[in-house]
This record gives sequence, C-alpha cells and structure tokens, in this order.
Amino acid sequence: MVGPTPSLRGLIPHLRQTLLSWYQQHQRPLPWRTTRDPYAIWISEIMLQQTQVIKVIPYYHRWLAALPDIAAVAAAPLDTILKLWEGLGYYRRAHAIHHTARLLRDNHHGQFPSTFAEVLALPGIGRTTAGGILSAAFNLPYPILDGNVRRILARLTALPVPPVQALEQLWEISALLLDPDSPREFNQALMDLGATLCRPRQPDCHRCPWHSACCAYNQGQQHQIPMTTPAPPRPHRQIAVGIVFRPEGQVLIAQRPASSMLGGLWEFPGGKVEPGETLPACVERELLEEVGIRVQAVTELATVDHAYTHFTITLTAYLCRYLSGEIQPLQCADVRWVAPTHLRDYAFPMANQKLFSHLDRWLRDPQNLTQLWSA
Repeated sequence: MVGPTPSLRGLIPHLRQTLLSWYQQHQRPLPWRTTRDPYAIWISEIMLQQTQVIKVIPYYHRWLAALPDIAAVAAAPLDTILKLWEGLGYYRRAHAIHHTARLLRDNHHGQFPSTFAEVLALPGIGRTTAGGILSAAFNLPYPILDGNVRRILARLTALPVPPVQALEQLWEISALLLDPDSPREFNQALMDLGATLCRPRQPDCHRCPWHSACCAYNQGQQHQIPMTTPAPPRPHRQIAVGIVFRPEGQVLIAQRPASSMLGGLWEFPGGKVEPGETLPACVERELLEEVGIRVQAVTELATVDHAYTHFTITLTAYLCRYLSGEIQPLQCADVRWVAPTHLRDYAFPMANQKLFSHLDRWLRDPQNLTQLWSA
C-alpha cells in the first residue's frame, strides 16, 4: 500500500509554504471562519458533513440566530431543532447536535471540550470532524480527511487504489503534511483547494500550488485518480400516504419514531405498498395499523419521486375521508389533527414537502373539501 514516500517527506516544507501562500490570496469568505467560538464551529462542521457549502450558509445563519449557544440548543425541544434543520438532510446530525448539547450542559458545564478524546466521544463526531473543530477553534494540530482531502492526497501520491482502501495511509500523510504552527489555516486551505481547484471533475491543475509535486498530474492521471468502486444500484420503493381530512377541515399528521430513519419528523401517515396491493388499499391498511383509524382513500392528489442516499421512492398521496376510530400512536411517536395552514410549522421530510404545493392548489377551491365528503 502506498504511504508517504521519502521524496514526499522532503517536499513537506515546500508544500506547506505554497499552500498557505495560495490560501492567503484565494481563501473563501465563509462565515464560520470569522469566529473562534467552538460552538459555532461545531455547528458548521456538522452541517458541512456530506452537504455543500452553498447550501449550508443560510442554515448556519438561521441556526445561530435562533440558538446562539450550547445552552439554547440544550433547552430547545426536538421539534425546534428539526424545524431549523428541515431540508438540510441527514437528520441524524440534528439529533446528534441536540444530544450533544444536553451532554455538554449536564457533564461539561455547558462548555465545548478542547481535547481530542473528549471531542471524539461526542455523538455524531468522527475523526475528521474532531480535527476540524479543534484546529479551527483552538488552532490545535489535528489532521482532517474529508472527501476533499482524500481526493487531494490520492492525486498527490497517485494512489493506486480507491481511497477507502487506504484510509490509514492517507491519515498518516495528512498528519505529516499538517503545518504544526498554522493548523487552523492549513486545514482550511486543504478544504478550499479541494473545493475550488482539485475538484472531482475537471481539476484546475495549472492553478494548483501543488501541481509540480502532484504525482497524478505529472503522470497525466489526474482524471483517473482517485480510483472509484462502482456504486450498487439503489433499490426503489413504492410508498402510499393518506392526507386525511375531518369534516372541520383539519388534516392528520404523524410523527416518526425517534429510532427510525428521519426520526422525529412529521409526515402524512402511510407506508410501503405490499406485493399485489393497490395504492388505495395500502393507504387504508396503513392508517389502521399506524394510527388506529378507518379511512376511505377517495382520490389521488399527486405522485412525486424522491431520492435518498441508498434508495429511491415514488410517493403517491391520496385524499382521504375519515370514517371512524380514535387516533392513537400505534406505530409512530405522536399523531394529531392540525389546520392545513399550520402544516409548515412542523418539520417534514422533503418527499412530503413536495406534496405541499399540490395540497395548496387543491385547497384553494373550497368546494373540493365539500366534494371529498360527498364522494
């Protein structure tokens, strides 16, 4: 397996100096770089996990405006946390932030720790995130190895295998390269280099401060490295949900169990269509099993497609008439009737949010509710 070669070791002072000089001229003006507050930096690092900077920035500003410190996060109900996170994806990150804030309140006097072992022990924080927080907030010399850095180091060394097969070697290289006198700026510079020049496709090698030392570039392999492994096909699921109305015009929503995917979010109740089952029959069965009521699926409202990381879904929503039974959280965390105008007060998964515009249009005609009940 490829590790740091003697030639690379000899280039380390040059690589540090050229990268930091490039960063001084080309660094991105990101809001979390204007602070040394470990709380704000922690929030940015968690948001940036598997999410592009341009999407994170408005969420970061909204979050800090609503929850300016660890104490505010710890005191906030989970619904508030999830609503602030709504649309950012990977909701386990929001749960981890909430859990961590309460641990820090109860066990660390509400202060974010500054040792690697303590930070790494916190929920939702791995080796890269811990290094990113400690270097950015405290200027401590801990390396990082996010996707950008893996790609840079794979090209720098002409790594002959996919990075996932050489993680320990890449960690060793990242640690060797790290400038112990300027770890904050060096790690930020690495991330900027990967985001702006050493891109996954069409790397801008001629402007890269490391191109003269880059083995992949010098071998003409910058477009083939890093090597990848084929991704398996994502399974597809057919989901049917019910938008259930009472005569008073309220609509039914259910909260996903905390332990489930998208836990804590609200949704229109429903589930996976069984083999040989019609969509209306699925809705009626799921409502009885999940919340204990009988409904009639009257008409289809809309069908939307949505892609998750590991699978895709086709989601069909049916407008339903409530028939009988008392709502109860049989297979969900909570269930309630709400006015349609209040739906956006709750945090919903993106697939359900795609139904909102269809429901808004349907509700604009007051005759539709009347017809639903007379159908």
